[in-house]
Amino acid sequence: MDIAGKNVLIVGFGKTGEALAAFLVRRGARVTVSEIREEDRLGRKVALWKSRNVRFETGRHLLLTFLKADIIIPSPGAAALPEIDAAEKAGVRVLSEIELAARFLKGKIVGITGTNGKSTTATLAHKILKEAGLHSYLAGNIGTPLISFVEKSRDHHIYVTEISSFQLEHIATFRAAVSVFLNISQNHLDWHGTFEEYFSAKRKLVLAQGPGDIAVLNADDRLVGGLARHIPARIYLFSRRREVRQGCFLKDDWIILRDGKKKEKLIRSTEIPLPGLHNLENVMAAALVGWVLGAGIRTMRSSIRAFSGLEHRLERVLSLRGVDFVNDSKATTVDATVKALQSYDRKIVLILGGRDKGADFRLLRRPVRRIVKLAVLLGESKAKIAAALRGAVPLAEARSLAEATRLAFAAAGRGEVVLLAPACTSFDMFKNFEARGRAFKREVRKLRESFQGKKA
Repeated sequence: MDIAGKNVLIVGFGKTGEALAAFLVRRGARVTVSEIREEDRLGRKVALWKSRNVRFETGRHLLLTFLKADIIIPSPGAAALPEIDAAEKAGVRVLSEIELAARFLKGKIVGITGTNGKSTTATLAHKILKEAGLHSYLAGNIGTPLISFVEKSRDHHIYVTEISSFQLEHIATFRAAVSVFLNISQNHLDWHGTFEEYFSAKRKLVLAQGPGDIAVLNADDRLVGGLARHIPARIYLFSRRREVRQGCFLKDDWIILRDGKKKEKLIRSTEIPLPGLHNLENVMAAALVGWVLGAGIRTMRSSIRAFSGLEHRLERVLSLRGVDFVNDSKATTVDATVKALQSYDRKIVLILGGRDKGADFRLLRRPVRRIVKLAVLLGESKAKIAAALRGAVPLAEARSLAEATRLAFAAAGRGEVVLLAPACTSFDMFKNFEARGRAFKREVRKLRESFQGKKA
């Protein structure tokens, strides 16, 4: 693909936008950035890029800018814009960052998608491969943008890449040597419009594969497992509920890898440090990536035992007066919150709310009725969540995360859990889910300090 001299428009200028600009400038493209934030909010980096002949359009998106481009590359976090749709209908090429990267990248791509568990699975798969002595790199939403690896990529490299539906929306020839489709549930309906459109974007990852590729699918998810009939790639399934002929399954507390008649015991489920049945599935998927790419059983077992998870994913913060505080700020979907609740067998005080993504909060009624003592609601969606949960669980409302944390602690008893699992994005109150999770941890530590002060 020749991009020298082409007018390339980057939409959004975060981490991926900068990586794209660096690549495109080196390749001789004429680069423009369209960013909804005002220039003064982008910082001093703008002056540096302007000195490298990158043009900036800030504070707005002008349709004419989009129509004049030869290629448009939206950053993964860029909103669904009518300007992009209009330009595409006018014949302008729209490519995702992973599509552009794949056209120049050497080595194998492991693409990991799904509604929940992508970051955990990608990080563990990368750890397994690296500790097995393979040249593995963590890329995509959880790591470094894939485009950043192009210049130093080699044929023996493996790029474990977390891939969102936004990135898959605009792929054309992108093809993963190994794909992983973890699960599917309602998410990003504010962006895609319907669940069908969201699922259509997600499944592009596996439908793009060929006979020489490998697809790892969740056999327990009806929609994901059903794709096996339509994929030309070699299929490996993982299941907590039944044996599979080729893939990974749980039996008598053992995770077992199987390829036809060949079976190998990998690890007991009780040895896995990550809590929750959903993390058992994530471990199975990551183990299959390692297995099909040549990692040995012994090293994989060691990698899994040593993997304690990621920040903001069922992260235990501390215990105070017998109450455990858990930060699952990454639970930005209803399904992720359900999975978090299923990870415990003791009473929970749940902190919910934020910016709604078009989810059906009524799906929370049954799980909260089973285990939640009180739901503390905050953020833009608190009225919608209250309407969905009223009668299923006692409710309280808070004006801030600090107030929500205090209310939750006051309601929790010894041996119970205060769980931040919002089922919403953070963008109404915080920059991202990481900022929300860290704010929660700060408030929890303030509570501890206040009790320590009283003792003094």
